[in-house]
Amino acid sequence: MHSPTKTHWAAVKRILRYVRYTTDWGIHIRKSRSICISAFSDADWGVSVDDRRSTGGFDVFFGSNLVSWNARKQATVSRSSTEAEYKSMVNATAEVIWLEPLLKELGISLQ
Repeated sequence: MHSPTKTHWAAVKRILRYVRYTTDWGIHIRKSRSICISAFSDADWGVSVDDRRSTGGFDVFFGSNLVSWNARKQATVSRSSTEAEYKSMVNATAEVIWLEPLLKELGISLQ
């Protein structure tokens, strides 16, 4: 910030161009009749050739609206695709367990 270079200025211009053309992008929250929490998870077993760690991820929906998601390399090496899937499912379940009391605190009762 104290001594910007031409490289810094080029990066700023690139970021501003990106923001300019993506202002209408985003996650849209729409009214939904359902108050059900749904979670979906998936994993790619041993996808990294460097360390053999799996990549896992999950999506959590409240009704038809996406409220949480995550995708990252798993912390440990899985010995099977089932173990990789299980680890991803555990992360999704932890997110749902965290979300339920939050919704209750906001006055939304789940069935």
